[in-house]
Amino acid sequence: MLDKRNELNAWDRDHFFHPSTHMGMHARGETPTRVISGAEGVYITDTNGRKSLDAFAGLYCVNVGYGRQKIADAIAEQAKNLAYYHAYVGHSTEASITLSKMIIDRAPEGMSRVYFGLSGSDANETNIKLIWYYNNILGRPEKKKIISRWRGYHGSGVMTGSLTGLELFHKAFDLPRAPILHTEAPYYFRRADRSMSEEQFAQHCADKLEEMILAEGPETVAAFIGEPILGTGGIVPPPKTYWQKIQAVLDKYDVLLVADEVVTGFGRLGSMFGSDHYGMKPDLITIAKGLTSAYAPLSGSIVSDKMWQVLVQGSDQLGAIGHGWTYSAHPICAAAGIANLELVDELGIVENAGSTGAYFRSELAKAVGGHNHVGEVRGDGLMAAIEFVEDKDDRKFFDPAQKIGPQVAAALLERGVIGRAMPQGDILGFAPPLCLTREEADTVVKAAAGAIDSVLSKR
Repeated sequence: MLDKRNELNAWDRDHFFHPSTHMGMHARGETPTRVISGAEGVYITDTNGRKSLDAFAGLYCVNVGYGRQKIADAIAEQAKNLAYYHAYVGHSTEASITLSKMIIDRAPEGMSRVYFGLSGSDANETNIKLIWYYNNILGRPEKKKIISRWRGYHGSGVMTGSLTGLELFHKAFDLPRAPILHTEAPYYFRRADRSMSEEQFAQHCADKLEEMILAEGPETVAAFIGEPILGTGGIVPPPKTYWQKIQAVLDKYDVLLVADEVVTGFGRLGSMFGSDHYGMKPDLITIAKGLTSAYAPLSGSIVSDKMWQVLVQGSDQLGAIGHGWTYSAHPICAAAGIANLELVDELGIVENAGSTGAYFRSELAKAVGGHNHVGEVRGDGLMAAIEFVEDKDDRKFFDPAQKIGPQVAAALLERGVIGRAMPQGDILGFAPPLCLTREEADTVVKAAAGAIDSVLSKR
């Protein structure tokens, strides 16, 4: 067994190109390879037999938890009966039709159709094309600019990487590309003017958006995209009334709203969708992760009835829409989605995310909120973050070279719990499976407190 593990580690370093990884250090063996061999509930196990509580649900995605036999059986049965057929020119499968109906039944009011892809990135690529197509059909060829936000995360493609507002995803890739623009992040803790109330800061963000639209020309601005709660940019809930103020600006200038719900869709905030949670009125909704709990790759662009009517008009003018993926609405993935959404209902996953999430965040704040180097404990639903500061009173941040966040995440892993060191700041993030129990939440809190103390107690 040891020989096999060593062989796998060598093959990994020699042949596997990992995403979001320091390539040189990994290839040279300066960072460890961890081969995951099994998982159950909220725990994963590696080939060394080490068990860890996965308090980030993979990448915010294993909502119903690991090892759900119902989803595995649905995948196997679909693979036996019909492993694949395409969705072009009106072809469907029972699984893709059923899942579409299930999604629209759960979606915010006014949503009409689902276009399926495989990842959040390709769903946002679809959204960009639909926005441009929509404005072309309406005779507005100049209305194409899309405004995103700094610290937002919307994918890693050329255009979706441009939508993303994080330096790591732009560096040396010649991104962002036009016609993508970025406005201020709704990051209250990092506001420049500390005298601002949440309400005032929300108005400030809306004012900055309006200034950008006016400077660019409203006739050129097509859409605004945002996660209901910032995810990879720091797990940052919006300040009070933020989305209401943003929506008013968008309505004023006829700018579409894309709600990127790849993380928040299907229960993460204690509501089925983050759009309903925060009172957003989207024209497009991006879904992925929680749609199948990552048991199979599947994403979607949910299109509002308002947009759908224009898209139909486009087909009447131009013929079939020239957009498609080979694996769109893949029946195996759709079968996984059906079983997953049934489990979401059967297990009370959405309700548990709300109640256990509130408990988890409260206990986390009690345990570490008073620490000298904890600037803020924040979150919503089953999402939480701890932001570390060098000086709490002056809100002075650590030198990034010290890698405080990664150090705390490593100390947490030593205690048997997985959290995520978030980019562009010393921030420890949590987004556990939505089936997390209070006892498991206590385990995460205890490990986090120990990890923080071990790294920061002498500073």
